[in-house]
Amino acid sequence: MSGRKRRMRRIVASAAIVTLGGALLVGCSADGRETIRFTFSKREALTFMQDVVSQYNTSQDRVRVEMDTSGVDVVSASFVRGNPPDIMLANYNYEVARFVQRCALTDLTGTDAASSTRDDLQPLMDQYGTCAGRISALPYSVMASSVIYNTQIFDDLGLEVPETWSELIAVCDELEAAGVTPFYATFKDDWTVAQGWYDYAIGGSLDVLDFFDGLAAEGADVGPDSATSFARDFTEPADRMLQLATTYVNRDASSRGYGDGNLAFANGEAAMYLQGPWAFSEIAKTAPDLPLGTFPLPMTDDPADRAIRVNMDLAAMIPQASRHQDAARDFLEYLYQPDVIEAYNASQLGFTPTTDATPPDDPRIAGMQEFYADGRIYQGPSVLVPKTIPVFSYAQAMIFGDSPQSVFTTMDSDWSRLAFRQPALTNEAQEATR
Repeated sequence: MSGRKRRMRRIVASAAIVTLGGALLVGCSADGRETIRFTFSKREALTFMQDVVSQYNTSQDRVRVEMDTSGVDVVSASFVRGNPPDIMLANYNYEVARFVQRCALTDLTGTDAASSTRDDLQPLMDQYGTCAGRISALPYSVMASSVIYNTQIFDDLGLEVPETWSELIAVCDELEAAGVTPFYATFKDDWTVAQGWYDYAIGGSLDVLDFFDGLAAEGADVGPDSATSFARDFTEPADRMLQLATTYVNRDASSRGYGDGNLAFANGEAAMYLQGPWAFSEIAKTAPDLPLGTFPLPMTDDPADRAIRVNMDLAAMIPQASRHQDAARDFLEYLYQPDVIEAYNASQLGFTPTTDATPPDDPRIAGMQEFYADGRIYQGPSVLVPKTIPVFSYAQAMIFGDSPQSVFTTMDSDWSRLAFRQPALTNEAQEATR
């Protein structure tokens, strides 16, 4: 082959590469379909969601979805570069909600997905931040948690699930009399104290949504004389939490961590465990047939005060900077088809946020269904403050002997100081995302 022919072939090949690169830049796949990038952050559900993407891609010939599992840090960087994913399913927390607060996400108000979601979940979404006039994120999976209990132990001793504080104490006393540890506690890990003991105690005692709205209204005036404050409202529930934590737990609780708790509870070393549904799979590794149920921790003598802790485990979002809005919305609507969203939540022991969803049938979480259906839910107060307030450490400190009144007075000061430095500070805790 002559040198001229070789040069011509290189030129033709280069032109083909440029053409292909241009096609990729505008989001076209090799078969001509519009390609969108879908970020998914829940690693334990990757196989399920990969199957969903594959089924969507084969169900039509207009859009091709490519799944990105690189994580929230990479996604955050892509927003800065102006090249965010086209659609996201991400754990809804302060890190993700800052995209909402900065109006970096499109308005999903007109979608079928938005019209199918429960209205009473929106205030919980708004606790993390809003963009005026928009529904920027839609709940996709709601994870609910409450007391996990060994139903066999309860049945063997003839115990009923307690519905009031007095009944709870009576159950604990009966368990101890029978030689059974009431609660298995893992105080070594501060997050287990905050997620379970602290959150359940507060959430079962007062309206968490109203409290944080009141706290936001107080702003820099939060303190001993304000109408809403940590010291004023949280001290009594924390005192009751300590009554349980110092009287009805395993003796080595201060040195036991999450892994220890899962193993011990699987081995029948206690009747109750304050953990979320993520613990079920760990418990099942040791005792796959252990009969378990759930119920909200009663913290008052009014059964109507019972509620379950929830978090928006996944939320759907479409970035404003996406160049493939229509294609992203088409996939969004597919994700919210009942057979897709309900199957996903069933696989993760989550609750589906749509209005006509079939209730979960797993007996381990069935005890929470009526509370979820009735909207008797709250988000954990441990995650509704700026990250600069070390709530997990504070909760653990109370378990280890610090006075709740003293701890919550410190939290009032922390909140007041942050609100003074950031006048716009609200219950969305915008400072925490910067």
